[in-house]
Formats: sequence, structure tokens, C-alpha cells
Amino acid sequence: MSRLFLFQLLSLLFVLFPSPSRSYPFNTAYHIDCGGQANSTDRFNTTWLADRFFTAGSAGLVSEPLRFTSLTEKTLRFFPISAGKKNCYTVPVPDGRYYVRTFTVYDNYDGKSRTPSFDVSVEGTVVFSWRSPWSEDTAVYGAYSDLFTAVSDGAADVCFYSIATDSPVIASLELIQIDPASYNSSSTGNNSILVNYGRLSFGSEQWGPGFTNDTDLFGRTWQPDAEFRSPNSAQAKSVSTNHNILNTDQSPNYFPMKLYQTAVTAIGDGDLEAERVFDVVINEKNVTRVDIYKEVGGFAAYSWHYTVKNLSSTILSVKLVAVVGVPVICGLENYAIVPVDLSTVPDQVLAMRALKESLRVPDRMGWNGDPCAPTNWDAWEGVTCRSIKGESALVISQM
Repeated sequence: MSRLFLFQLLSLLFVLFPSPSRSYPFNTAYHIDCGGQANSTDRFNTTWLADRFFTAGSAGLVSEPLRFTSLTEKTLRFFPISAGKKNCYTVPVPDGRYYVRTFTVYDNYDGKSRTPSFDVSVEGTVVFSWRSPWSEDTAVYGAYSDLFTAVSDGAADVCFYSIATDSPVIASLELIQIDPASYNSSSTGNNSILVNYGRLSFGSEQWGPGFTNDTDLFGRTWQPDAEFRSPNSAQAKSVSTNHNILNTDQSPNYFPMKLYQTAVTAIGDGDLEAERVFDVVINEKNVTRVDIYKEVGGFAAYSWHYTVKNLSSTILSVKLVAVVGVPVICGLENYAIVPVDLSTVPDQVLAMRALKESLRVPDRMGWNGDPCAPTNWDAWEGVTCRSIKGESALVISQM
């Protein structure tokens, strides 16, 4: 299957003078401990809210709580078939662009020793598909998943779709408002969701901002890169600095300074301030030549993005080939660009939600989230939908 992938490369020249401070203009953030019964604060001083905004389901606890360091990873919410085939978290938020992160774990919480199969949608578009059997590591220790999406109706819907009699599960849900212009959104508007397929911090053996005391204003987490380097990277070396870095934490992407304070370069390069020109080769195609000094005027953070079209392989290969000096890289991100599914016209969504409340429709009917979306799942029970306006939206045609 062909896919579009957004590739983001982060590089720099090391800086020997302070960067100007900037204020972050967005303050809407929810950190929800799914299944948790009380508010809590983790070791990174993040406040987690007791479970809320869910449509149904029950609270659960992993079978081996001592296996997990975070309280929020030990509790979960599951949605048995008695709660209906579609259940959601509907979180009231201002319209805008959001970073959404989930933590999903099974750890035999129900004693059945069988991981469930289910789909997860965000704003009416299926973004994650969990299929049994999960890998042993994921089933036992869980997995974080994240994406960027637009919200335009005053509420963020994260919905779960049961397959057969399996109960979908979720252990934590986070929504953080971000800059609306981030990640080249001007080219896609609200018509795409960026689903993360890897976010790496180079030159460090520790997890970067997000899972440490080092902050990322978007809430992103940065994974050490070592296990993803090819055998041909044996000549690479890690470098670091404690100096402030110019042009970090700036709109629209607000990449944190900590990310730029470690890097990977080539063995034998003694001058960290030397000129660096290199080619970026993606899946054996030379896509650009980067001259960092020319791009940023010297001694500053630099970022570059590229969209890989019609990617048919499961492997994305990225090579930096020296032209002048040696390449240097601080971070790398990969995102699948997922087109948003059709959604129900907003007026009908509001009307159907009001009808649900007035009729006191039981949970088992699954009247949650968008009445008609996603299109690859059934609409609300008893509701028939069709597309309108050149297949630009959905309307309810029969009840």
C-alpha cells in the first residue's frame, strides 16, 4: 500500500551564546489516568486527572503492578461488549491543533491470557488497529502511541471499536494544544492526521524530553537512537554541549533546546563549529543538499522536512552523505500522513447528541462520538447515513 510520510530532520551548529526566551501561547492540556480513581502528580511534576470524559466501561488494574514505574500505567479502562461496540472519550477543548498520546496495555488484567482486537479513531478517523496476538513485549509492558490532529467542533473524540466480543483497553490519554501552523499544516489544513512512526534523539542513551524532567512544550517524547543506527554507522560518535542553543523552542514546532544539546557526527571531526554540508538520501534517493551555515547564518538550530510519497516498503532508510566536513544530526521524526475520514455535518451531530440525552439511549446502543464516522465502521445503531456535497460530508438519511 502506498503511503505519504513526513520526515523531519533536526540538525545544528553548536552555539556559544544565549538564545532569547519565548512564551508559549497555548495552555490547554489534559492528562487523564484512565481507570484512575484520584488525581495524582508524577515524578516529572505532571498532574494527572482521575478518569473522566468516558462514555461507559469499567476500571481495571494490570496483573503485575510492580512491573510499572508510573501509577498511570497500572490502571486502565476497558469497554466490554455490554457497553456497546463503540465507546469514546469526549474531551471538551477549544478548537485548534492537538497532540494526542495514548498508552495501551493488557498485562492479563482480565485473567483470560488473550490480548484483544479493536480499532481506535481520533476525530472520526481510524488511526490505530490493535490485532491479537500482540507482541509479548507490548502485551506485558504496553505501548505509547501519538499523533497530531485538528479539532473543530469544541470536543476531541477518541473512540474504541470492539471486534467480536473483545474489550478495547486504554491506560492513559493526553491531549495538548499546539501551534496551529506546526508541521507544515498550511499544506494540508485540517484534512490530515500525522501519526507518529518514530521520534529519535541522537547522541544520548537516555529518553529525551517527555519521559524525563526535560520538558517539551508539545509533550512529545524523544527515544534514544542507538538501536536504529545501521551497522555502517560504526564510525559515528556522540557529542554534547551544555551551552545554550539559538533558535530553539520557537514557533511553529517548538523543538526543545535539550534535543539540540546532543548529536551524532563522524569520528575524527575535531571542530564542532566547522562547516558542514551533506546530502540527505532517503530510500536510496538523494532528495536534498543541506548547508547548515548557509541556511541559518551560523551557530544555530536548524530543521528540515520532506514528504516521502508512495512509500511501499516497511523500511524507511535515511543516510547523511558528507560533502564538506561531516554530517551532524540531533533528532529525527517520521509521521504517516493519514487523510481524515468524512464526518457528519456539525448541526446533525449536536441534534443527535441531544436526542440521545432526551431518549436516555442505553450504553449498549453505542451512540457515542460521531453518528456516522468512521465510514469503515457501522453508524450508530438504527441510524443510516449517506455522503453529500461531492462526498465532502455525511448526513443522516434514515432512523
